[in-house]
Amino acid sequence: MQAIVIREPGGPEVLRWAPLPDPKPGKGEVLIEVTATAVNRADLLQRKGFYPPPPGASKVLGLECSGTIAAVGPEVSGWKVGNQVCALLAGGGYAERVVVPAAQLLPIPQGVDMVTAAGLPEVACTVWSNVVMSAGLTEGETLLVHGGAGGIGTFAVQVGRALGARVAVTAGTDTGLERCRELGAEITVNYRTEDFVEVVRKATGDHGADVVLDNMGAAYFERNVEVLAPDGRLVIIGMQGGVKTELNVGSLLAKRATVTATGLRGRPVDGRNGKGEIVAQVRKNLWPLIASGRVKPVVHTKLPVKDAGDAHRILEAGGVIGKIILVVRS
Repeated sequence: MQAIVIREPGGPEVLRWAPLPDPKPGKGEVLIEVTATAVNRADLLQRKGFYPPPPGASKVLGLECSGTIAAVGPEVSGWKVGNQVCALLAGGGYAERVVVPAAQLLPIPQGVDMVTAAGLPEVACTVWSNVVMSAGLTEGETLLVHGGAGGIGTFAVQVGRALGARVAVTAGTDTGLERCRELGAEITVNYRTEDFVEVVRKATGDHGADVVLDNMGAAYFERNVEVLAPDGRLVIIGMQGGVKTELNVGSLLAKRATVTATGLRGRPVDGRNGKGEIVAQVRKNLWPLIASGRVKPVVHTKLPVKDAGDAHRILEAGGVIGKIILVVRS
């Protein structure tokens, strides 16, 4: 098969389309002929040498894909050769073929084409596992989403609204904020010119945000705690703003706040809060929302997989609204 390989850690120019051995499905796994994959920020870190795949996972970039099942390994039930699927991966999506545990497969949602579906598994599993399974967002609460115009952000806005929450977002451009409003965000903050704590607290009558979904990490930690409502939950899913900060335990105690930091890629497949459980919850709860049109995938652009370097440049430059899709087979 052909795949995007990393010649050496570095910039987008180190990515090249090259031959690799065909993967073979083992027990509980299936082989997918990949139609498309999507670009995630974790791919940029891995390309630079900062985010190695978990033990046993493919070294090829790509945390999600869509495609057709080409082979089924032992002890797989419910799936067969020829099924069109999308999948959550620990790696391997930037390739013509990939092996994935059957528990991480999802059917293509009704109303979504095969190429677009490649950008759904990572955002759907990230948003549902963090906003609902970890933070327990409920109807009537306020959800603050940082990076609201990105792939995870645009999806989280829609899920929050579908659950009956009031949604606030931060973004760095007026275009991004306008798109968030179109998707259902009621409170929008340009983080370059406005203070999100001040705006959110004013818009909520000084109540604050019940749940904060944060991709910045250290840079926003203190302010995120400040914007939390009593009994608020802060979920950290990224470190774009650094990894080290000071923790004022008193401010957490005063608000009875909960802070959770989670990752998706390194979770086990099986067991409580494993990828299999998350995927099953997404299929049960989110796929009907997508089929009904209440939650829609947002795509910034689609490029051939051989142009993966250009896709990385686009994401690094900023201003991306939704997901960047890499087409392997048209």
